[in-house]
Amino acid sequence: MAERVLEALKVVYDPEIPFNIVDLGLIYELNINEKGEVKVKMTVTSPGCPVGPWLLDEVRNACLSVPGITKVDVDLVFDPPWTPEMMSEEAHKMLGI
Repeated sequence: MAERVLEALKVVYDPEIPFNIVDLGLIYELNINEKGEVKVKMTVTSPGCPVGPWLLDEVRNACLSVPGITKVDVDLVFDPPWTPEMMSEEAHKMLGI
């Protein structure tokens, strides 16, 4: 089920860097229990990100779109701080980095 949740999260894009949050490396941890409850530990590209609350709502909605997911808890963290090195190889290529 984790794979389906990650695929659903790939529709969520960071508005500052036009790429999905999974390939940007913003998802630090994803746990799903047998009840379908999801815990996401994630970050944003900068601590002062003005769209942080909107992005958290988008993450919740994306997770809940997966059949079998009953509850979503999103924990926004800043440690470790996000850096471009956390992006996937695909994101690096697509963004020309």
